[in-house]
Amino acid sequence: MDEMRCPVCKTEHPRRFLKQDARDYWRCETCAATFLDPTQLPDKATEYARYCQHRNDPQDARYRSFLARLATPLLERLSPGSRGLDYGCGPGPALAAMLREAGHTMAIYDPLFFDNPAALIGPYDFITCTEVAEHFHHPAKEFARLNHLLAAGGWLGIMTTFLTDDDAFGQWHYRRDLTHVVFYHAMTFEIIAQRFGWYCHIPCANVALFRKPE
Repeated sequence: MDEMRCPVCKTEHPRRFLKQDARDYWRCETCAATFLDPTQLPDKATEYARYCQHRNDPQDARYRSFLARLATPLLERLSPGSRGLDYGCGPGPALAAMLREAGHTMAIYDPLFFDNPAALIGPYDFITCTEVAEHFHHPAKEFARLNHLLAAGGWLGIMTTFLTDDDAFGQWHYRRDLTHVVFYHAMTFEIIAQRFGWYCHIPCANVALFRKPE
């Protein structure tokens, strides 16, 4: 498979990382992303069935507390009345509800639950992706789309569980979710930021904030 490229940074010739549960994982030496073999990506029916199991209730206090790990540092950086997009919001767009409550205008988009092409017309002052980036089959294309949708000076907030322990990867609960197909190291986000000229800040574990230049 000499033609294989990293789906995040497009570097050629990633190395084999691990075979676990009949699934093959690769590691990019340039951006440190780890990803599932492209021939083993789940189909939409598998993804939909899994996502329907999520309990993303906008009124669930514990879930709102979880989302606040991204919302709090992002809100500190937004101007009043900003226009935002919750990208990959899933069946229960709780974060969008929280950001509306904070006074911002929100659009929502999800390819399976809210497939609204009109939402993909920017620019937006900010975009959020919570527990979404690990599902990207083509992350390089997805981040390019987000860059296109983001206004100059705008913020992009990503929340996903960072990969920090190679030795534990095989038994990691996050890996065992069949819809999780790409795993990011903190350095991965720095490489993504370099590609687009974004400022990158990691305010807490598993959260990355990016700012597009003015």
